[in-house]
Amino acid sequence: MARGMIPILDLTRQYRYLEEPIGDAIAAVLASGTFINGANVAALEDEIARYTGAQFGVGCNSGTDALHLALRALNIGPGDEVITTPFTFIATTEAIAMVGATPVFVDIDPLTFNIDPLRIEAAITPRTQAILPVHLYGNPAPMREIASIAARHGLVVVEDCAQAIGAQIGGDRTGSFSDAAAFSFFPSKNLGAYGDGGMLVTSRPEVAERVRSLRSHGGRVKYHHEEIGLNSRLDELQAAILRVKLPHLETWIERRRAHAAAYSVALEGIVAIPDETPGTRHVFHQYTIRVSNREQVRDELAARGVGTMVYYPVPLHLQKVHEPLGYRHGAFEHSEAAAREVLSLPMFPELEPGEAEAVIDAVRSVCAETVPLA
Repeated sequence: MARGMIPILDLTRQYRYLEEPIGDAIAAVLASGTFINGANVAALEDEIARYTGAQFGVGCNSGTDALHLALRALNIGPGDEVITTPFTFIATTEAIAMVGATPVFVDIDPLTFNIDPLRIEAAITPRTQAILPVHLYGNPAPMREIASIAARHGLVVVEDCAQAIGAQIGGDRTGSFSDAAAFSFFPSKNLGAYGDGGMLVTSRPEVAERVRSLRSHGGRVKYHHEEIGLNSRLDELQAAILRVKLPHLETWIERRRAHAAAYSVALEGIVAIPDETPGTRHVFHQYTIRVSNREQVRDELAARGVGTMVYYPVPLHLQKVHEPLGYRHGAFEHSEAAAREVLSLPMFPELEPGEAEAVIDAVRSVCAETVPLA
């Protein structure tokens, strides 16, 4: 990274602010001698469940595992189809594949980057068993519409909330609209650990019970195993760290939203800015613009000291791993266009006002001659 580069994310600033309480929390775990399924994991499960509006939380090794185990607990398996978006990270379809099911893609709404509910019903077949929406970039997917479609067709819904803890629709938080939802605590997330971690939330007690069994080698009683599970327990140290951070999450979200508002006011008409559906709360895990000449813009911003990232350059239906599904270029025009045009700008709570202003100035300068995308 060039000297003076404004980073897309700087985790060291948050650590400096919380260094003492995080150090105390880690020391307390070390002194306790309990490192697996301890008091911090149990407390965090309850705290995240309450925060999201679900009844139960189950800590897992990662957000990917939480998705995988949600599908297993809902009896999704070989021969089943799961409708999802092609414009997301591979973990979404990894989870589907790990239970032996087949992802069926539906194109996105080009304004929100989320699955387009108007296209879902056309993709439903007799093999469809679930819908798996992703709240991309922290922007909540249209869950009320999706839940209504699922109810009409007798389908279950699993939310991929990896990027969207704290996002809201009409005052209700993501994770509360489905049969089960998966959160990621990967370090870069809005609520991030210092290693991998994840959590499933649900208001269905039988789902929570089965996931607790599956995450511990398929057994509810130690050394008694009812089915093949896996080792996917949230680490006690990570849970302790996350419990220090959780009380700050709302403040951090509001700071992200303030940075996003400043970006949007200054960049409207210069580039295509993120959409926020009325009645929703976008938590801006990423602030993602769209430009027609993305690689040129990215290079010129780097030359001006502004770090950027592309989430994601290749939609899932065009990934090599999914070639057997038979999708081709042109299958999902909005997802493919987004993959060519999206560019995420620096976004984290500790971004300094001067840095945000420098990002704005650089984007306006670089994109002044660019025709904004509709």
